[in-house]
Amino acid sequence: MFLLAPDVIEFPEVRFASRDGLLAVGGDMSIPRLLLAYRSGIFPWTDDPLTWWSPNPRAIFDLETYQPPRRLADKMKKKPFELTFDRDFAAVISNCSRPAPGRETTWISPSFIRAYTELHKAGHAHSVEAWQDGELAGGVYGVCIGGFFAGESMFYRVTDASKIALTHLLFSLRDAGFRLFDTQVRSPLTERLGAIEIPRTDYLRRLAFATALDIPFPSSPR
Repeated sequence: MFLLAPDVIEFPEVRFASRDGLLAVGGDMSIPRLLLAYRSGIFPWTDDPLTWWSPNPRAIFDLETYQPPRRLADKMKKKPFELTFDRDFAAVISNCSRPAPGRETTWISPSFIRAYTELHKAGHAHSVEAWQDGELAGGVYGVCIGGFFAGESMFYRVTDASKIALTHLLFSLRDAGFRLFDTQVRSPLTERLGAIEIPRTDYLRRLAFATALDIPFPSSPR
């Protein structure tokens, strides 16, 4: 495990990560460091201490082949939510940070909220909101670089709101020409939604190609 200097923005090669993916400790969550991390296949996960991870294998949603589960697809046809992009990033990340059934704690501390809000203001973090009767029902946020999107977290207040927001995001990114959607570590939920695991070497190859593309984040849902 490597200790990062606070005034030098660099990371060790990801091949030095531990078996569970822990690579380094320290540094900060400045915009330049966060962007370098994501371009390098690395992401932060805790802030006390600040830890940086690069797991192997890596979990992704395959944009070329993704299809939602049938039950979710059937529900989406009924259009139960109004879907927007970047209408209320602050509300989405704030709700993602709160405890929920089955998620009594999250890693999204106040320092994460501040760092990713700055990333949002700089145009590199985005949110998808699901609204019902004018109220925020759920949402997703993540990091965008070129044709790459890293899904960070999602929440719901109404059943399936976050899943539908995520699915609309995946379809919209595919339509826009994005090539890689990172979900970092596969969970039971993302596995049910269609996430797969690939070797880190394959992930890094896809990452380099995707981040080199010049593709704007979609301005409205498909």
